[in-house]
Amino acid sequence: MSYFPWLTILVVLPIFAGSLIFFLPHRGNKIVRWYTISICLLEFLLMTYYAFCYHFQLEDPLIQLKEDYKWIDIFDFHWRLGIDGLSLGSILLTGFITTLATLAAWPVTRNSRLFYFLMLAMYSGQIGLFSSRDLLLFFIMWELELIPVYLLLSMWGGKRRLYSATKFILYTAGGSIFFLIGVLGMGLYGYGSNELGLDLERLINQSYPATLEILLYFGFLIAYAVKLPIIPLHTWLPDTHGEAHYSTCMLLAGILLKMGAYGLIRINMELLPHAHYLFSPWLVIIGAIQIIYAASTSLGQRNFKKRIAYSSVSHMGFIIIGIGSITNIGLNGAILQILSHGFIGATLFFLAGTASDRMRLVYLEELGGISIPMPKIFTMFSSFSMASLALPGMSGFVAELVVFFGLITSPKFLLMPKMLITFVMAIGMILTPIYLLSMLRQMFYGYKLFNVPNANFVDSGPRELFILICIFLPVIGIGIYPDFVLSLSIDRVEALVSIYY
Repeated sequence: MSYFPWLTILVVLPIFAGSLIFFLPHRGNKIVRWYTISICLLEFLLMTYYAFCYHFQLEDPLIQLKEDYKWIDIFDFHWRLGIDGLSLGSILLTGFITTLATLAAWPVTRNSRLFYFLMLAMYSGQIGLFSSRDLLLFFIMWELELIPVYLLLSMWGGKRRLYSATKFILYTAGGSIFFLIGVLGMGLYGYGSNELGLDLERLINQSYPATLEILLYFGFLIAYAVKLPIIPLHTWLPDTHGEAHYSTCMLLAGILLKMGAYGLIRINMELLPHAHYLFSPWLVIIGAIQIIYAASTSLGQRNFKKRIAYSSVSHMGFIIIGIGSITNIGLNGAILQILSHGFIGATLFFLAGTASDRMRLVYLEELGGISIPMPKIFTMFSSFSMASLALPGMSGFVAELVVFFGLITSPKFLLMPKMLITFVMAIGMILTPIYLLSMLRQMFYGYKLFNVPNANFVDSGPRELFILICIFLPVIGIGIYPDFVLSLSIDRVEALVSIYY
């Protein structure tokens, strides 16, 4: 137990401060913007100071900064928070991406108070999820994301925003039903029907009958398969990204997808090890199929936002394979890919959104020749595409390489299946530059847009360049010195994998 409730403050501050937005004086959008960015910066500074500089001990693999308060006495329901090496990177990623997404949302003028409040509500839910140490609290934070995302999609999206918002809520709410059944099943089995015992510390030591454990694992997996997403439950993602405002896309691609991967590690891998050991070969096979399938589908997309969305689905395959490999190297690679794709995916959607806002076009056959009027957007789009296709020296390359090594060194699999899966992953890595570079060629080269009447395109301004450079620095930093990130999780991963061997 820490003496001061730092984690509670980090969870509650954004949504509490966000609710005060509605009481600010009505003097245009400027006050609301600066207020929101100040809250995000304050939260991020508290988080980095608190996590890195003062309280958190990197060499300690146990849960740190614990808080435990009795909340609803009749159910023995506690407000339990704590962080370790698995959650620290995701919490810092959340703070970083949300702060920049808030800055990216400055052009939003319609109902801006509600827009910024919803972004801050998402911020609270994400921090709460990554620091939850109680399964029911984890579920509440998981659900807290749904309403803000639904409203952000349905109110500030494109022409088909209501269709994509409805599809998103149906998929995620459907997955959440299985999640809730799993949570209740765990609680009722372990501690009798009189009280729900959902403390993660106690659940780690809980054993289940083999059939029940497989059913629980499968129920949780369906919920994560929607969020991650895992095929065939991925079809909401391209529609959502195709219609959402680019600041919402940054939060979806940068953080929301990673909640599914975090849950897969934190609950399925840590609490249900026997079932995970049985399911891990299937996870690796699904991950390999997903890399190829999504990369091939991406190549056929005419809408460049949807092409980037399918690219995200393909890159999630590496995370699934890393988790399924059950090795220190593979799991560290999956965590590295979570952070790497958080930076790269969020930025590609930001660039795609700013480019489509200027041109009012999203179909590749209508585009061409943009590199001359918009050289800064072209340079940054090319740089982040190179990071996405795993160019050496950037974070994507290191993450995918570590996942490769994790799979190859896994004692769980025989040599021939490992070689086959590695071959399939390699094909996926070859397809990635094909669909990304062909997109760059169609958008930025040629002469097509010279024929557009009254074409007056504006290049990136100082605010947009600041956002892009802020994200480009960690992408290069992780690519050159990945130990900086791996040092956060390496001891915790070792303790987790030791359960299996």
